[in-house]
Amino acid sequence: MASIETKERYLDAFRERRSRSSGQSPAWLNELREAGMASFTTLGFPTPKIEEWKYTNLEPIVAFDFSRHDGATKKVAEAELLTRAFADANATRLVFLNGVYAPELSLRDRWPEGVRLQSLAESIKGDDEFLSTQLGRYASYRRQSLVALNTAFLGDGAVLVMPPGRRLAEPIHLIYVSGAGGGQLVTHPRTLIFLGAGSEAKIVESYIGITRESYFCNAVTELIAEKDSVAEHCRVQREGEAAFHTGTFEAKLARGAHLTAHAVTLAGSLVRNDVHVSLDGEGAECVLNGLYLGSGRQHIDNSTVIEHVKPRASSFELYKGILNGAAHGVFNGKIVVHKDAQKSDARQVNKNLLLSDDAVVNTKPQLEIHADDVKCSHGSTIGQIDPDALFYFRSRGLGLAEARRLLSSAFAADVVARIKVASLRQHLDEYILEKFREI
Repeated sequence: MASIETKERYLDAFRERRSRSSGQSPAWLNELREAGMASFTTLGFPTPKIEEWKYTNLEPIVAFDFSRHDGATKKVAEAELLTRAFADANATRLVFLNGVYAPELSLRDRWPEGVRLQSLAESIKGDDEFLSTQLGRYASYRRQSLVALNTAFLGDGAVLVMPPGRRLAEPIHLIYVSGAGGGQLVTHPRTLIFLGAGSEAKIVESYIGITRESYFCNAVTELIAEKDSVAEHCRVQREGEAAFHTGTFEAKLARGAHLTAHAVTLAGSLVRNDVHVSLDGEGAECVLNGLYLGSGRQHIDNSTVIEHVKPRASSFELYKGILNGAAHGVFNGKIVVHKDAQKSDARQVNKNLLLSDDAVVNTKPQLEIHADDVKCSHGSTIGQIDPDALFYFRSRGLGLAEARRLLSSAFAADVVARIKVASLRQHLDEYILEKFREI
């Protein structure tokens, strides 16, 4: 539980914000925020005493004094932003600076008619009926304290609504930038993605930092995929070196819907990624791919849950980690097959490569099966670079450092190659090759 002092600090910030904005917000949103704050006050921050948080201590976040943030926002060079977010200059995008929409850095000129892409704050101003029925309905602020905290301070983020049958060839970039100001910063970005029946879209959600100072980004994304829709969601986290990042990705898939979700973690001091996918329609499919690169004293925790609720759904999960220095990685993956989810097909794999003696990984793949006609498997591995492969490269004239770099990059490339957004895949390949020059 959070300390009384910490709770009071957040309560004071909540009351101050409520006094400034409650009259400008619709009643349903005020009620949602109040419910989020009430849940967070009850739950507090999770601690290692909770099984799902056994290896991750959020004390640095609990102790973080965001009251010293001065509220300033400085300008960010577009070129720097796009480079760090692995986005091309002509990419359709919404950009947010310290949690607030930045139209001057966004690009919606080539946006097709009928598809809705706007900031959450814009939608709130219009007292949007669709928003009131969808926002906060999927990610549970009643059970998850970090979702509750995000809900309490819900203010801006991205909204994407795909009409039935509409398919987009080009990806949409949602870029959240932190650190463009002074003092101790906390942001709570919220993203809502809704795909109508038979629609198709690719979304790249990026979190980047442009400061060496500490800050806390607590993000929540809700994705709803209606019947026979297809979504590819790429979540790339490249926060500042001293940043704290907690992210929740909640997806609900209807009959015949297909989701491919990539989670790439490249930076941040203390990182927790929560992914929950509900296969709530017969024949729904999901693929989860994850890559986490840790060095120094980074702590990266990936927690995933895939629920097979209806029959004949399938899921495949591959998460890979590469850790150097004294980095600490955690993978806690669970597949739950409900009683009525017969003919489910679920596979889960976690592989970890340790490049130093001080790097540590805790991995716990889990199956919870309540049906009797299923195909399910899981497994995990932890190891170092294969000495035979290293010898093979060195026998052909490569130095030790170059051989280690190529083998490490190849280990990561297995995940990156699965990304269908070509420009992002290329940028990540280049970044990873350069990253392993530091080994």
